[in-house]
Amino acid sequence: MPESHPEREVVLIVDDTPEELHVLVETLRHDYRVIAARSGHKALELVTKTPPDIILLDILMPDMDGYELCRRLKQLDGVQDIPVIFLTSLTDMEREIQGLAMGAVDYIHKPWNIPILLARVANHLELFRTRRTLIEQNQALLEMARLREEVERITHHDLKAPLNAIIGLPQYLLECDNMTEEQALFLQQIQDSGFRLLEMINRSLDLYKMEVGTYLYHPTQVDIMLLIQKISKENRVLLKGHNLTLHIRDAQGMVPASFTVLGEAFLCHSLLANLLKNAFEASPEHGTITVTLLRTETETTITIHNHGAVPAEIRDRMFEKYVTCGKKGGTGLGTYSARRITQTMGGTIALLDSVPDTTTIRVCLPAALPHPSAPTDRP
Repeated sequence: MPESHPEREVVLIVDDTPEELHVLVETLRHDYRVIAARSGHKALELVTKTPPDIILLDILMPDMDGYELCRRLKQLDGVQDIPVIFLTSLTDMEREIQGLAMGAVDYIHKPWNIPILLARVANHLELFRTRRTLIEQNQALLEMARLREEVERITHHDLKAPLNAIIGLPQYLLECDNMTEEQALFLQQIQDSGFRLLEMINRSLDLYKMEVGTYLYHPTQVDIMLLIQKISKENRVLLKGHNLTLHIRDAQGMVPASFTVLGEAFLCHSLLANLLKNAFEASPEHGTITVTLLRTETETTITIHNHGAVPAEIRDRMFEKYVTCGKKGGTGLGTYSARRITQTMGGTIALLDSVPDTTTIRVCLPAALPHPSAPTDRP
């Protein structure tokens, strides 16, 4: 009887010849827990009771040969991935190809070279362990991703509830006729902040979906001029407090009445809001931020230029996740989010080499296809 070592890997040997079975058991029992069967039917019974880590299978057996047993093993749940090595005295290459096509991982020819047999068993067990570990790690990652998405969904739901008051009550108060102009302005700022927070909550989950490739993108025509005007109003306190000037121009140096791209309105708003707010915050007092809008038949280009250089230590990494430098309260997600959004919309984003102490970012997006009946997203 072979020694029992439950902690060791299990090797199932299937061979109808007692002498050969004995040799294999004696060869392997010092390193593995060995179980043996002298027929295919007995082997099928054993694998359901004690699933092995590897199977050594003789081809020429009565009643059920090795090929038929291998075929049945590959149909059993929980068994089909176990590596099978055929033991054979046959030298027919076509038979070997047949066995490999059925799912066997190797052939060992009789008479056996014991060191080679041990080496091949060890190698295939190592490969099996590695593959099993990778599968388990992948399953764990998928479960973590599922849990993260569920937590985010619950968190977003809980955060949205108090926002109803933050967004709704200012509108109610603004309808009163006893408000001063300054009070009305403050209430409008509270409401605008509530809407921005609501958008941040919605977009944080979208960013995660972009990372894992599950975001459903539905492009339409988006007017960039409307978005820039909205973002400018949202940042009016910052612009006024630092005496900043925002210039918008097209290829002719004029302010365009409209400028459409192919994208999603909320994605475009989030993209431009991140980039423009960075430009506003980095600009010196009385600075000028210039947005240049250019178009070709297939592409639209949005270039944002401001005075204030990106620190040298992060220039090559500024679109990576969590990269920030010297910005109080910065998370390093703004430019990373901009890159993800641009890629989702089929575009590119780059930090251009420019004049010292300035920053120029160029975003290229697909051009909106002109169609009189096409809908236009308006924020």
